[in-house]
Amino acid sequence: MENRLKNKNTNNPDVWTAVQHLHKAIAAGGVDPKLLALVHLRASQINSCSACVYASVAGGKKAGDTDERLHNVAAWREAPFYTDAERAALALAEAATRLQDGAPGVTDEIWEEVTAHFTEEQIGAINLEIALTNFFNRINRTIKEPAGKTWG
Repeated sequence: MENRLKNKNTNNPDVWTAVQHLHKAIAAGGVDPKLLALVHLRASQINSCSACVYASVAGGKKAGDTDERLHNVAAWREAPFYTDAERAALALAEAATRLQDGAPGVTDEIWEEVTAHFTEEQIGAINLEIALTNFFNRINRTIKEPAGKTWG
């Protein structure tokens, strides 16, 4: 796959400044970077964004997560490697990512489970991570960003 956009870093520096501020806001939310990488990975798998799948696995490893956990995110419901809090965050990531054509989105049950494990500040950070991931997934799929790069 060849990237359709050759010089994206200089197209609009204000966009990249804004993205950096969003990343800082996410980091300030007090959520374990390993959990944020899992959320990023799951949303990126759903959206078939190979560039972000690659980057989130690299980010998860950098944060100290294991290959076993990273490789099983696609089957997190059946895999024994995740805490109840991580499962709640992964369910939120899936529901918030799958909003197409009448999908139920984030149900009250999913929300209740998330609020049982995280503070409002943490939920805000997780939700922003999900939204930013979906933002990048759509851009990367549009411009055909190849896997094999990491950012930041």
